[in-house]
Amino acid sequence: MSRSPLFPVLLVVAASSLFIALLFGTFPISFVQVFDSIFFPIPGVVQDVIWRLRLPRALAAFACGGLLASAGVLLQVLLRNPLADPYILGVSGGAALGALAALLLGAGLVFTNLAALVGALGAIAIVFALSFRAGDWNLHRLLLTGVVLSAGFSALISLLLVLAPQAQLKGMLFWLMGDLSHAGASDAAWLLLAALLLVFTLWSGSLNALALGALKARALGVAVGGLQAAIYFGAAFATVAAVLLGGSIGFVGLMVPHALRLTGVNDHRRLLPASALAGGSFVTLADTFARTVWAPQQLPVGVFTALLGVPVLLFLLSRKP
Repeated sequence: MSRSPLFPVLLVVAASSLFIALLFGTFPISFVQVFDSIFFPIPGVVQDVIWRLRLPRALAAFACGGLLASAGVLLQVLLRNPLADPYILGVSGGAALGALAALLLGAGLVFTNLAALVGALGAIAIVFALSFRAGDWNLHRLLLTGVVLSAGFSALISLLLVLAPQAQLKGMLFWLMGDLSHAGASDAAWLLLAALLLVFTLWSGSLNALALGALKARALGVAVGGLQAAIYFGAAFATVAAVLLGGSIGFVGLMVPHALRLTGVNDHRRLLPASALAGGSFVTLADTFARTVWAPQQLPVGVFTALLGVPVLLFLLSRKP
């Protein structure tokens, strides 16, 4: 894709994905009613469905996707590994373990989110403590620690699922596969996403240099240690915010940056905001499918991020020489 139409296209896709999320659902609403509700609001059932139910969920889905895609971009720079995604550091595993333990004990939504936050912060602290030594990062240790933690968390999660009563098992599986049906206010997630995009877009030159390797970045005058720490914590907290909103929604942080790179977007000044727009649109559309394709039954959104994303990425790979 050429340089000029990229962001206009992504902005149109983003706006369209939000409009589609408002349009479709178990309660039938027409195109005209959505348009009127946005620009000429009149109190009534349609207004309540759009503004109190569908719009908050659509905004939460968009923020979740934007955070995951942005975290994926940052971690692929930090680790210089195209297979890196937001869940490679064990953050989502720690969050999932805390959330599922709380669900197993019968906790409500607030305490479940608190337990997920504690688990995620614990994973962040462990990885940081084992990877940052003497003022510098050991990226091999960082990656290995994250993989080992993820494996340990996966084993404990499997144990909790085996021990869980049948009545609680479905809710636990939905959380593991991504579920935005209980997503609360997304204001904090949007603020975090805006802050990440602002800071790291301003540092895009340093990110471009670091992507070439730490030695080359140092030769170009980049403060590598500080930048790596900022990338790590930025990506980790973006992942935490996304997981608290929608559970473990997979494939977004891996697929979206790759798809954009395959279309020729490599400069992080463009790649970061483009990934946020594309990731947000992608999760918003996937969540709309998840709640409408089998209505009134709602399906996990993580299933659709994979079902929709895999063919797209395979198509782009097949066209790349």
